[in-house]
Amino acid sequence: MAGPRQAKLSDRIKEIVATMLERRVKDPRLGFVTITDVRLTGDGQHASIFYTVMGDERARADTAAALISATGLIRKEVGSQLGVRHTPSLEFFLDSVPETAREIEELLAKARESDARVAERAQGAAYAGEPDPYKVREDDEEPGDD
Repeated sequence: MAGPRQAKLSDRIKEIVATMLERRVKDPRLGFVTITDVRLTGDGQHASIFYTVMGDERARADTAAALISATGLIRKEVGSQLGVRHTPSLEFFLDSVPETAREIEELLAKARESDARVAERAQGAAYAGEPDPYKVREDDEEPGDD
């Protein structure tokens, strides 16, 4: 697990990259990008940058191409603003959390519908057998009957 220094550097890299994408990278292929997370290796040599893109599959592909072409410029700026001896290499990854969350929401909606159907069928139903299915011996004394 990365220490507090790596966590600070990761946060700083996230800020720098987000600012660069907003102000300096003027690639028309770049869509509406949000930097969601930066993970730095323990030795600080590699940074994995996770991002999300608003739009369809084409917007995601265009944004990925724009980020790959701008990696050198972004890395140079990260190195100059961080002030560390070794500037980490940067690699961009499309964050799958929003898609996974959407799939989970769809599954939960299906489960709620199924539960509602079961509850509807159960309305007015009666239990099979006796109301108290547990056998009680008559010679057993109830606690507190002294």
